[in-house]
Amino acid sequence: MFSSSTADGDRSRSGRDARRTARAVLARIAHPVLLLSVATVFAASLRNGWEPDRVTFVFQLSVLCYLVALECLIPYERAWRPDRREWGWYGVYYVLTAVAGALGQSLVLVAVGAVARPHSVLPLWAEIPVALLLGSLASYVVHRLGHTNRWLWRLHGVHHVPEKVNVANNGVNHVLDVLLSQGCVQLALALVGFSETAVFGVGLFVVAQGYFVHANITVRLGPLNHVFASPEQHRLHHSTDLAEAGHYSSDLSVWDRVFGSFTWRPGREPAAVGLVNPDSFPGTGAIIATLVHPLRRSVKAGETAG
Repeated sequence: MFSSSTADGDRSRSGRDARRTARAVLARIAHPVLLLSVATVFAASLRNGWEPDRVTFVFQLSVLCYLVALECLIPYERAWRPDRREWGWYGVYYVLTAVAGALGQSLVLVAVGAVARPHSVLPLWAEIPVALLLGSLASYVVHRLGHTNRWLWRLHGVHHVPEKVNVANNGVNHVLDVLLSQGCVQLALALVGFSETAVFGVGLFVVAQGYFVHANITVRLGPLNHVFASPEQHRLHHSTDLAEAGHYSSDLSVWDRVFGSFTWRPGREPAAVGLVNPDSFPGTGAIIATLVHPLRRSVKAGETAG
């Protein structure tokens, strides 16, 4: 006969194995579920005539909740979980980023309405992949300039202040950086002549990917890392080692391949994330100082592009 302690041990091992299997399954399906949600919401919006702005806002919140849940279930680094104080800071930045994004969206929509075509010139199934590639290219260029141009870095560097990467601090941005990046990408798509429907569809994908790459979750995309940006890559982007801190794309990784900023390889992880010189920017909690930081006339020693 088995002793009760042996039976308890077997049940304990069985429970650990089940949890390990469940985490492995979550790690594999996390990104496919996200992509499926993009396609589902886009199709439903077209079929039901939903307002794009409202859909985007609700979808963004849904993605945020989904990824926060995954951060609890399959965390990459438990020490990167926001504490109560950080959640307060991130909440303020989220509101500021949302306001800036809404303002930028409103300004861009005026231009889009003037230059974008109401209907697709190409079939929608062909237009969206082309729009996605060109929009990703525009985003890549703006993001890379944010790191290599001294003055743009004073805006974008705000995003790199936290010494951890999680879905909540995806919203830690300077409002002007949000206006610039979103405005340039959407205007680029509109000026090329893509339809408003295509711009909306690409926008949903970009929202999902932007939060996904910041998620503090253990996922492995494997060969798909050469197509899609991933948390594995974006953690390297936030690395304090600039030799590995490439990966300027947050949606498609193909442009990092094309322009030589692809540094990921299986198993490669950053030793630390944050700024090379932390004293060059105010702390994340100093929100007012952060907002006025780019307006200062003097530049601290070491404050250069990342």
